[in-house]
Amino acid sequence: MSARCLLFQNLRHVKQVFYRYNPDTDNFERYYPTLKSRIAAISRYAAVGSVIGIGLYLLIFYAFDAPTERNLKAENSNLKSQYAILEKRLDNSIKVMEDIRHRDDNFYRVMMQMDPLSSSQRYSGLENDYKFENIDKLKDAELVSRMNRSMDFLEHQIYSQSVSFDQLRDAAGEQKDKISRIPSVLPINIKDYTMSSGYGYRRDPIYGTAKFHEGLDFAAATGTPVFATADAVVDVAERKPGYGNCIDLDHGYNYLTRYAHLSQILVKPGQHVKRGEMIGKVGSTGKSTGSHLHYEVRFKGEPQNPVNYYFMDLSPQEYVDMIQLAENSGHVMD
Repeated sequence: MSARCLLFQNLRHVKQVFYRYNPDTDNFERYYPTLKSRIAAISRYAAVGSVIGIGLYLLIFYAFDAPTERNLKAENSNLKSQYAILEKRLDNSIKVMEDIRHRDDNFYRVMMQMDPLSSSQRYSGLENDYKFENIDKLKDAELVSRMNRSMDFLEHQIYSQSVSFDQLRDAAGEQKDKISRIPSVLPINIKDYTMSSGYGYRRDPIYGTAKFHEGLDFAAATGTPVFATADAVVDVAERKPGYGNCIDLDHGYNYLTRYAHLSQILVKPGQHVKRGEMIGKVGSTGKSTGSHLHYEVRFKGEPQNPVNYYFMDLSPQEYVDMIQLAENSGHVMD
């Protein structure tokens, strides 16, 4: 065996020798460490190694992304970009619905004389809190929750608006029916009469006393056609004291019209009539001084001035002339 190999084997069996300086003797003296000190030294080495290892791991983890991690981050960034686009479209849709709500409350419902829907009816407790902090700071679960709440808000807006439009449709139908039933035309052709007496206090032609005249008197030839002034059901079609041959039409919505002193009645109680339909003929029956039609409009049982109910039949100038004739005519014929 060579001298080099013998030296190597001898070195392998040499134990580590520790020396410590002794100031009293001014010499390095051999030191024999205890088990406790050996364990403490090993612990220090292990702690330093762990810190260095953790530091290297964090440096590599944050400074150098693994391929899989880079892909995940790219996908996450792409998803958030798509979410931002969807969120913007959703917000725009909510703004459109808010605009429709504003027009519904402040135009459509005002026009139809309907109260606006309350917040509880429109949102049913949902608060307008679909706006949150920046999406970059939100976790995936929070993003999904945020989107769901926004969708709930929009869906409830759409539903409540649909209900509102259904109500408006029904109201429009009622208004259409109401307009067809409100007295709004002349009961006699404008060319066939002369205004005899207007609405208000007049001198009674027979008794000579002041009396409130509850309608208008249209002087016309006997047999002149008399027309229903709105859609109605015939309530009365008979001879009545003072009124002679009389027709009362019930228009609904608290409206009633009366046609008196007729020479002939052409309808029967319970019959449905349309605006402009001929219902009788001018005469001079009952308490009357000449051939004429006594015409009344009543609302909730109270007499109304009929000149206010010709808005569908007269031009503006004809309407002005009608008012002047009604005010100045004092020849009461009943």
